[in-house]
Amino acid sequence: MKTTVTELPESRVRVEAEVPPEEVAKRVEQTARALGRDLRIPGFRAGKVPAPVVIRRLGHEAVLDETVRSALGRWYVEAVQAAKIAPVGDPDIKLGDELPAEGQPLTFSIEIGVRPKATLGEYKGLEVGRREPDAADDAIEREIDALRDRAARLDTVEGATAENGDFVVMDYKGFLDGEPFEGGEGRDQLIELGSGRLIPGFEEGLTGAKAGDELKLDLTFPAEYGAEHLAGQDAVFEVTVKEVKRKELPELNDDFALEAAGFDTLDELRTDIRNRLEESESTQIEGDFRQAVLDSAVQNAEVDVPEALVDARARELFDQAVHSLSHRGISKDIYLQISGKTEDELVEEGKPDAEQALKREAVLTAIVAAENIDVTDDEVLEAIAGESDKPKKLLQQIKSDGRIDQIKEDLAARKAVDLLVESAQAVSVEDAKAAGKLFTPEKAEGEPAA
Repeated sequence: MKTTVTELPESRVRVEAEVPPEEVAKRVEQTARALGRDLRIPGFRAGKVPAPVVIRRLGHEAVLDETVRSALGRWYVEAVQAAKIAPVGDPDIKLGDELPAEGQPLTFSIEIGVRPKATLGEYKGLEVGRREPDAADDAIEREIDALRDRAARLDTVEGATAENGDFVVMDYKGFLDGEPFEGGEGRDQLIELGSGRLIPGFEEGLTGAKAGDELKLDLTFPAEYGAEHLAGQDAVFEVTVKEVKRKELPELNDDFALEAAGFDTLDELRTDIRNRLEESESTQIEGDFRQAVLDSAVQNAEVDVPEALVDARARELFDQAVHSLSHRGISKDIYLQISGKTEDELVEEGKPDAEQALKREAVLTAIVAAENIDVTDDEVLEAIAGESDKPKKLLQQIKSDGRIDQIKEDLAARKAVDLLVESAQAVSVEDAKAAGKLFTPEKAEGEPAA
């Protein structure tokens, strides 16, 4: 595909693209075959109408119009790759005034924001604060408490009244307007009081109950309850308490260390936990340090990021967050409901991160160019080796899909960060603060080491 790039103000470009006649003809034929599956023409079996017959029947212009609708997205991606631009935000795509005649190329233009350019400042030998791993005693004790909790047993307590933290075994049946409702009945259900698993008021209504008690609870389903037919509805639950159980934690001694984790002594268990926490924290610190070194280089550079570009990237980040949450069963509407904010408010909050992300990308791109950083096919193979038992075949697939340039760009950026980190000088957080330098974040008060 032929492309011509014209730089516009505000970090935008116009790309003029030309799709070769043979590519247009190939896509038109594919479209005609697809349309032919639904055509019924005398003399041809259903779904077997040849592409030329479809084109004659419907007209070349009609098939070409459908082709453009289906193929323009693919052509846009190819034009961006051919123009070697890094787009930001949504494109403004315009076709030529008329669709091309048969045997002629198709032209279209793209106007879009692109990654801003950076003028580098000092980026080698940077002094950046780096904290040391430190597994605090309270973090170790939290890990031990979690082990004890997992090893605990539930004992039935005869004659006990249920308290917060106790477990209740119960049968229940729910009613709406005096009628049982689907999903509103359960037998031998075990619930921890205070866990917040049931609708508001249910667990509180069980507090003080004893085995054998029969209760009637008047409750209201939350307005945002997942089952729409129950949301906001008043309900009555008839409950029979069958048992009250309490969690019995194992005694904290060497026997516990052996049974719960296979260590001869409690001291050995604590040492192992400390080592694991510090190892995990070291990984976190390394990531934070790499980020701080890059941000220090960004701080020394000059990068002009137009507001429109920041807004576009902030919306991209919001869309990515929504897409990620959808895989966990959380819709966009539920996300907005939980946050208590509108989409525009969340986009606005994301603008500082969006601006910094654009600056980082601009600086890394400039460093890759300044240092002549290149990525070989062997380095790509090494990077994708864990994704397939046939990495060479995967590499060929990546090339045929047109993804190789993006992967090489990502690996080049990683190599640029490696270069920054290798030349950086780690200093204590205290010294960095005193000198006004960037540093790895300190743990918040009470934050676990991992």
